[in-house]
Amino acid sequence: MNYNEALEFLRNLTKFGYNFGLGRIEELLKRLGDPHRKLRVIHVGGTNGKGSTAAMIASILQAGGYRTGMFTSPHLHSYCERYRIDSREITPERVAELLTALRPHLETMVKEGFEHPTEFEVSTALAFLCFFEEKTDFVVLEVGLGGAIDSTNVVVPLVSVITNVAMDHMEYLGNTVTEIATVKAGIIKPGVPAVTAADDPAALRVIREVSRQERSRLTEVGRDVTWQIRESSSEGQTFDLKTPGNFYQELFIRLIGSHQVVNAASAVAAIEALAGHGFLLGEKEIRQGMANAVWPARLEMVSADPRVLLDGAHNLHGSLTLKKALTEIFSYRNLILVFGMLGDKEREKVVAVLAPLARAVVVTKPNSPRAGDWAQIAGEVKKYVPEVFLIEDISQAVQKGMSLAGPGDLVCVTGSLYMVAEAREMFVSG
Repeated sequence: MNYNEALEFLRNLTKFGYNFGLGRIEELLKRLGDPHRKLRVIHVGGTNGKGSTAAMIASILQAGGYRTGMFTSPHLHSYCERYRIDSREITPERVAELLTALRPHLETMVKEGFEHPTEFEVSTALAFLCFFEEKTDFVVLEVGLGGAIDSTNVVVPLVSVITNVAMDHMEYLGNTVTEIATVKAGIIKPGVPAVTAADDPAALRVIREVSRQERSRLTEVGRDVTWQIRESSSEGQTFDLKTPGNFYQELFIRLIGSHQVVNAASAVAAIEALAGHGFLLGEKEIRQGMANAVWPARLEMVSADPRVLLDGAHNLHGSLTLKKALTEIFSYRNLILVFGMLGDKEREKVVAVLAPLARAVVVTKPNSPRAGDWAQIAGEVKKYVPEVFLIEDISQAVQKGMSLAGPGDLVCVTGSLYMVAEAREMFVSG
């Protein structure tokens, strides 16, 4: 297969949808020689902040001279983004080569009576095979959805990280924070240290109890790891960080928003947990890795005139974080919101958080089969904002938002990551 044929093959696998359980991927990996068992993994789950935290962990490891693989999803512009080695995405040719190697195993599985693995299971297996063949020293592995029965959960990591727990993907994970936390805590393994920045009391109770049962040493960000922000702006943040063993003064990250300092604290706690396995990374590597870390489409400024801010605030927790940044970090005369969310999200609640901040809102359609009745949300927006526009095409919607902006105004493009990714292509390459 060439790259385009490989992508078409993967697209066809979406017909298998979400089909949870580890049996299919375990069978597939067994046929590949169980590459995941030969990797040193840092496993990162949680509701929000997984990607940013993973990027910071990987950046610190890379600064320490370790060849570091990182698997994240979804991608913004290219499927290759999901697989990075030392911050560089693998080539389209490599994706095609790996998938060509996987395909006969998939066909044999089906012939032998096994269910066909899902698209994400194939993507995950591809990651393990890639990072094993590329002889990576570490792999930073982002959970796809949930934790316990997510296809990434076949690993026994060196450390497990749960960034936070909030209401999201309720149709798959449960209708209460306790239920969702139980699923996410499934990545905590016997005797493996864990880190969490969860601050919901119900979620914390679950994570503490699972850690106790698994005899996993739990580091709580906010209790065991604390921080103080010295300076925060649209250029980045400087903060002091205190862990059980160290005190770091004036760490700098380019990522914007106080939530990114929490993610940074989680990343450092995960790195320090590696010391128990004999991997010592010092202040120099942590400082350098933090300063180098980037994670696009999260409070990312992509235009100066007019100012355009992108943020993939795809759920209620994310929208509250965005609101905090819009009210505390960014200054503007008027806010113009370009908004598009998937049909399975808490759209009304997100609108109630963000719409009151705006002078005008442009509602658009995410490029996804899960967009649902995307236009219906305009009626909800009109409860808070008199000036509402409905434009299906994403690029036209962004252009409309920019045309509404006057001197000193800020255009914020937010909602589904699929929509934000398409908007981002208007401003940056790759």
